Amino acid sequence: MHLDEMFVESKICPIGVDVTRPAFGWSYKSGLIRSQMQTAYRIVVSTEEECVQRFLWDSGKMASRKNVHILYEGPPLQSRTRYYWKLQFWDQNDQMSESPVSWWEMGLLNENDWAARWIGEPDGEPQERASLPLFRYEFNLDKSVERARAYICGLGQYELRLNGNKVSDHVLTPGWTNFDKTCLYCVYDVTDEVKNGANAVGVMLGNGFFNVTGGRYSKFKHSFGTPRCLIQLEITHTDGTTVTIASNQDWETSAGPITFSCIYGGEDFDARRVQAGWDLPGFTEREAWGYAAEVAPPVGKLKSQALSPLKVMQTFKPVSISQPTPGVYVADFGQNFSGWVEISVVGQEGSKITLSPAELLKDDGTANQKWTGSPYRFSYILKGNGEEIWSPRFSYYGFRYVQIESAIPADSSGSPTDYPVLVTIEGQMIYPDTKFLGRFESSDTMLNRTHKIINQAILSNMKSLFTDCPHREKLGWLEQVHLMGSAVAFNYQIEPLLTKTMEDIRDAQLPSGMVPTTAPEYVVFSDKWRCFRDSVSWGGAYVLTGWNLFRMYGNTRILAEHYEGMKAYIDYVTEGSDHLIVSQGLGDWYDVGEKGPGFAQKTPVSHTETAMFYHIVDIFAQIASLLNNSQDAVNYAALREKIKSAFNDAFFERETSRYATGSQTSNAMPLVLGLVDEPYKETVLSRVIEDIRLHGYHTTAGDVGHRYVLLALALNGRSDIIYEMTRQTDHPSYGYQIAHGATTLTEAWDGPTVGKSQNHFMLGHLEEWLYAGLAGIDYRYDPDFESYKVTIKPAFPQGLEEVKAEHQLPIGCLRVVWKRTDHNQLTLNVVIPANCSGDVYVPAISMDAITENGSMIEKVPCVEIIGYEAGYAVLRVSSGQYCFNSEI
Repeated sequence: MHLDEMFVESKICPIGVDVTRPAFGWSYKSGLIRSQMQTAYRIVVSTEEECVQRFLWDSGKMASRKNVHILYEGPPLQSRTRYYWKLQFWDQNDQMSESPVSWWEMGLLNENDWAARWIGEPDGEPQERASLPLFRYEFNLDKSVERARAYICGLGQYELRLNGNKVSDHVLTPGWTNFDKTCLYCVYDVTDEVKNGANAVGVMLGNGFFNVTGGRYSKFKHSFGTPRCLIQLEITHTDGTTVTIASNQDWETSAGPITFSCIYGGEDFDARRVQAGWDLPGFTEREAWGYAAEVAPPVGKLKSQALSPLKVMQTFKPVSISQPTPGVYVADFGQNFSGWVEISVVGQEGSKITLSPAELLKDDGTANQKWTGSPYRFSYILKGNGEEIWSPRFSYYGFRYVQIESAIPADSSGSPTDYPVLVTIEGQMIYPDTKFLGRFESSDTMLNRTHKIINQAILSNMKSLFTDCPHREKLGWLEQVHLMGSAVAFNYQIEPLLTKTMEDIRDAQLPSGMVPTTAPEYVVFSDKWRCFRDSVSWGGAYVLTGWNLFRMYGNTRILAEHYEGMKAYIDYVTEGSDHLIVSQGLGDWYDVGEKGPGFAQKTPVSHTETAMFYHIVDIFAQIASLLNNSQDAVNYAALREKIKSAFNDAFFERETSRYATGSQTSNAMPLVLGLVDEPYKETVLSRVIEDIRLHGYHTTAGDVGHRYVLLALALNGRSDIIYEMTRQTDHPSYGYQIAHGATTLTEAWDGPTVGKSQNHFMLGHLEEWLYAGLAGIDYRYDPDFESYKVTIKPAFPQGLEEVKAEHQLPIGCLRVVWKRTDHNQLTLNVVIPANCSGDVYVPAISMDAITENGSMIEKVPCVEIIGYEAGYAVLRVSSGQYCFNSEI
């Protein structure tokens, strides 16, 4: 066995960890040798890099396969301290291997670790209040530096600068939260940025979600306070002495060049206000500067940000620039994405360029912001000193097009000559710098394009939370987190983001136990619109996201931390139900009906909400059992059975073997969630298939139901129906969106033609089927096995010739490739990670029709024949690489 990567809190060598019992994990490289299994491990932790003798904690040799989420059990960890750790592991032959030394570093664990004070603009200053503030401080170091850290929380957002340069390439920090409950601080290694001698630190502040004042378009207006910041630099010299530079009333402040910034409305920058050298030592132009004021801290508790940082991760050049009306140009980047633009411009001082991003164009070719928040714009006033390069800092948008006013693209002619020249314009896409864990490709172009538009929408809406859209709302609607959780996790490492989602939900939960539909809950819907605030299909994310963190990452700590909150939510729903029927909520939002997208039309809200109620109670009973809360496990299992009886009494017609209205969602949800009694399962499935065929192989399901329609078909061996649905290019279908120019998944099934948001991932449930259905990948962490158990059962619909998929589990890489080599011959290649076992379903006309690397299957080592069922040979395999050939 060969070690691959070592993790603390799912990251490699993180700094700023403020979890008092960090979780260790490691992965293994794929290899040719089969049956590689960990049989024991030993973790040692030390404050010394050599990790030789003086251990802070030694787990001892633990006979276990476990290699994810192993919690630190040593003495209390100290703020700021770097800890080193080393791993020993034993394989199936009791051969021990040893890792290199790795490390992590703690953040500031205690309130008294902060010497810094919150600072802001002084009250009553004659500065233009619309301009966002700058802060600066100079200091001298008289010795060489060994290590330096910057701890900062700038609300709503900040840009930290040292000696004239931006610290790190992170953007839109910190992550947004309910600032009355939690405020995130970030930690940076600034050893290379500080120097012996004179230094200067500077901070630019933005409003973010902390201070939404409106002024243009805004989804809501709310302020947790005016912008403020807390900065602490801790410098360790080579002789061991330390210096702390902390924000206080001795810092200076001035109005900055950002004259307008709203997370919804855009950002304006006046380059004439730029004070050259303000963030450098020796700055002398101090007339506009005064002393900062110490201000009240925000209400929320400081917590280290554990999220993967947001960065500019992709860039796009215009594929064309048109001139729809005189003096107005429109750049088309050819791709819808979320982020901002960077421009390079030359012109006279005081010239103003206006940039209006949009997803769609009007009939006259100009920008159309009708469905995505209008007006939204970026503007830039030139300083007039040669080529100027600018991009926004604190506001982003979802767009494909940018309308350019009062500037001439460099290769254009026929416009006023006194306009500035736009030398270049570049689209910059922002999403977390997180590890890509998945890859999918097939022989079908439509499937590949669908995979692409879904993932473009996912990435566009991955910020410090999962947003519903990157323009109009930017809110954390919760249903998509659990319904799309598996799909997203196949592609990206989202454990930190899901963990923050759980914390956002905890902060949003009401004393009654209710979990709102959004977290953080910035918009509080009135009683008149209660369904938009209180819906089990949304609030149930608290239970289901916690369960996904366990199932996908082996994280039981999250379940223990949030157990009482999850329990309180279920008790709230139970108490508010009518004899266990839940009538309140949104139900199958955005399903397909005569009235167009919006409120559920095909399926009763009470059906969908009660089915989801049953689901979260079922999962919570399993959580209670897992955590050894035996009485709760018994009580909630009993509640689950009572809900099932009430649901079937209310919605099931035994004469017709259908649920509620007989819609696809009506029958699919109970089938998948375990609400259908065994004698009726086959007939209920047939009802789902009949309705799909009746609608020409189209879905009628919406935001909630569509996932269960796909699961009902896939789990019951009918992926052929799903594949036929993916062939369609008329409404409603993924193909319709692609045929009408969508480059990201849209909010509504007919999004490119109906308007609405062109960048939503809530209907992207097909992505889960691409991995779990076509590639057949199913995995779960098994606490009894102490590792992952994998099932590989691909689907092989007629017309599809090849599928390639891989997914990086926390323990190693899982890969599936299948290809038809002839009309009745199939090759199935499978890679099972080390320390893992799997059941592989190989389609074949008989057991004798299968070989593995040319050998008859019964003679292959490390392959156990389990049986033959429904056209599949069921084989239990250990870790390693396998090549199966079969006649089908």
